[in-house]
Amino acid sequence: MATYSIEPTPGAIHGPFSRERAPILTIDSGDTVRFQTLDAGWGLEPNHQDGSPRRLFEPRERGHALAGPVAIRGAEPGMTLEIQIDRLRLGTFGYTNAGGWSSPVNEHLGITDKVTRTTLNWELDPDRLVGRDQFGHQLPLRPFLGVMGMPPDEPGEHSTAPPRPTGGNIDCKELVAGSSLFLPIAVPGGLFSTGDGHALQGDGEVSTTAIECPMELAELTFILHDDLHLSMLRANTPPGWITFGFDTDLNQAMLTALAGVIELMSEQYCLAKTEAVALASLVVDLHVTQVVNQVSGVHAILPHGALDHGSFGQVGQPAS
Repeated sequence: MATYSIEPTPGAIHGPFSRERAPILTIDSGDTVRFQTLDAGWGLEPNHQDGSPRRLFEPRERGHALAGPVAIRGAEPGMTLEIQIDRLRLGTFGYTNAGGWSSPVNEHLGITDKVTRTTLNWELDPDRLVGRDQFGHQLPLRPFLGVMGMPPDEPGEHSTAPPRPTGGNIDCKELVAGSSLFLPIAVPGGLFSTGDGHALQGDGEVSTTAIECPMELAELTFILHDDLHLSMLRANTPPGWITFGFDTDLNQAMLTALAGVIELMSEQYCLAKTEAVALASLVVDLHVTQVVNQVSGVHAILPHGALDHGSFGQVGQPAS
């Protein structure tokens, strides 16, 4: 198995997803790619305390700064791409914005005027995993990648803001190192891209930003599953299996995530649907992933070991 590196250089960083975008790298299933990514705002340095503009990557496109795309040989629509998140190492700076623009949250809270805007500028310690801002707030860090995804099988460019069944701006704080993300492939080669490093985020991401930061290292291994056919992404994380739902209606997003975890439980434990629903009511947790990405996200967590007693078996890889 080979290991490759992608650094933020012209031609290796892009904005919108597109099936027409040529890959910058083609790999085999089982290969590893070591990404170095910019923060979501294309920054090359921290924000300046005096408010003067910081240096940004050029040339820039709209949306998040994403590294890729990476094609996987043999990847075809209908297959599933597993992304194993091996290692994540933060950069040394980040920022969090709140207020000063129109959004449902800001309008409800009355903080849409520019004078209400606050920016927390963070110094990050990637070794101790501690962040400290200019006001003295200090927080433990839990890094993850906000965007991991592939383009849909539709022409043109597609915004990096909303997540889709093929991934994208998922913003799920559970996708830490040691997790695997399973994405349905929609286009030949897959065309995977990533970016939008987060040093810390709460469920909801209510201000629209986490601690947005570059990633010095995001080491990902790619496994192609030609016998696993998913219509929606799912993940295997340290706390448990996760299924997702995305929709402009938060209730519909919840129902999609719930249907996904019921399907997962039925696959892995040979349960009737109503039996799986009854058990899900006891052991599955529903979380609001984010409410700020044009579509809201909900993820359902089935904890590892929750059904591993009595007549239940061991949770393993999803069946095809």
